[in-house]
Amino acid sequence: MTVLLWILAVLALPVVIAALWFTGVFVKELFSPSPPGPDPTALAAERLGLLPAERQDTEHAAPPPAAWSAALTAARGGDWAPAAELLRVNGRDWERRSTLTAELGTLAAEEDGWLLAWEAARPGDPDAAVVRAQSTVRLAWDLRGAKQARYTSREQFEGFGRMLSAAREEIARAAELNPEDPTPYVVEIWVGLGLGYPHAEMEELWKRITSRDPYHYGAHHAALQYWCAKWRGSKELAFEFARRAAADAPAGSLLTALPLIARFEHDETTDVAADSTPEMLALVDAGLADAAACAADDPGRPGLAQLRHLLAYYLHLQDRHEAALQQFRLVDGHVDALPWSYRGEGAASYYCRVRNETVGVVAEAV
Repeated sequence: MTVLLWILAVLALPVVIAALWFTGVFVKELFSPSPPGPDPTALAAERLGLLPAERQDTEHAAPPPAAWSAALTAARGGDWAPAAELLRVNGRDWERRSTLTAELGTLAAEEDGWLLAWEAARPGDPDAAVVRAQSTVRLAWDLRGAKQARYTSREQFEGFGRMLSAAREEIARAAELNPEDPTPYVVEIWVGLGLGYPHAEMEELWKRITSRDPYHYGAHHAALQYWCAKWRGSKELAFEFARRAAADAPAGSLLTALPLIARFEHDETTDVAADSTPEMLALVDAGLADAAACAADDPGRPGLAQLRHLLAYYLHLQDRHEAALQQFRLVDGHVDALPWSYRGEGAASYYCRVRNETVGVVAEAV
């Protein structure tokens, strides 16, 4: 009898094992979470024609003009003539000149063979000189790196200081070659920020800029960084500078972005209600009016895109989602702007998360 039971047990063992296995699979499937499905807000954004994170341009705040892209492509191939022609025909539009100079200087900081050829072909060309100054400043900041001071090596700081000192001479030469141009002095703001110009010296530099172009957006944006607490100023000085500039500027100047930038740079609270105070509502409304008064979209004026990105962000925080969505639709596809750009490689994902939340709220309200 014992042998018979043993034989039956052996024969039944595979059945028992199979039963246990199927039971385990059933329990696992029962209690395991279901695989996530598509995000409904992302699908809603897609239906509106808005782009996913992987298709966002993280190097521009707005689409660059086609002629600029062509000139940069030519320069990468060694041909400096299209870039020189762009700066020539730009004339006295100082804001566009500064923006284009920054693009060309960034490229030259990576590889300057084309700029060397330009300088050799046209000695004393003020356009080549200002691009050279810009490229040296950009190279200095690239040497320093984007990390905080405590994470920056002594070698990085030494190279940073040497390059900025060299840039001062190049800036002086560019200014001498074109005395009416504020661009060399706009470039110098970043030298002053890096070398730690005292406040009085920065104020003198600021007079040189505003006497040539009092409402230059790029200059104001750079100077605000200098006055921020993280650099050479304080929260109070930054807000004072931003408010005064915005109050004195004509409609369409886009300088209403400055108080919003100052707010973002010094925001240490997680209380969303702080973004919906009467003061913040008024700042956002002023920005909306300023953007509306600006001329039609001009990629040569990055201030318009920057203002719209900030408006979209703060309108979202203020639960003004339909207005926020209007701004998101105007800037979608290019996210190199505050508040997204401070997220580094996560800029596009952060932008899309906030944008999709706005899309979802608007869709629910319909």
